[in-house]
Amino acid sequence: MPPTIAAPTLDFPPALLLKAQPVRVVFFDVDGVLTDGGLYFSETGETLKRFHTLDGHGIKLLQQAGITPAVVTGRDSAPLRLRLRQLGVQHAIFGTEDKLPAAQQILDTLGLQWSQAAAMGDDWPDLPLLRHCALACAPAHAHPENLALADWVSDLAGGQGAVRQLCDLLLVASGQYRRLLEQYLP
Repeated sequence: MPPTIAAPTLDFPPALLLKAQPVRVVFFDVDGVLTDGGLYFSETGETLKRFHTLDGHGIKLLQQAGITPAVVTGRDSAPLRLRLRQLGVQHAIFGTEDKLPAAQQILDTLGLQWSQAAAMGDDWPDLPLLRHCALACAPAHAHPENLALADWVSDLAGGQGAVRQLCDLLLVASGQYRRLLEQYLP
């Protein structure tokens, strides 16, 4: 008989879980957060992006837990739009360097406040979001200013599972992690 998981294996500090409990929306940057930050171009100039499947599944789990994933990014590309469609992400603003008003627009649409928001960003354009949200997060390779402002830093780089770690943190804080895990352990 295969071993069973008696309890989830993740362990986050209690103070961090309390800070994450009210989160109902998460703002993600793309390049350097959902991807590794590299820009890949085909010979015809098409932008190619690499996304991690762990991050994608984490985003789907957030939605099942009633937490809205949102994207606010300075770039736009067909591969990005396709990936977000595949993941069911309904709130995204593309091609903006002024991310704070873009995120505010999403909050207004959802009827939420900054006190209910988390954000993950890796570079200076993300700093305004990190300063305004209830839970500021960064991937391991983020710029030092982002790391200094973050309440929580993943030990993984962007595009390497950092987003999934944030999703797991939010699922544990919301009390939904175990319920969702048990769906995969009949």
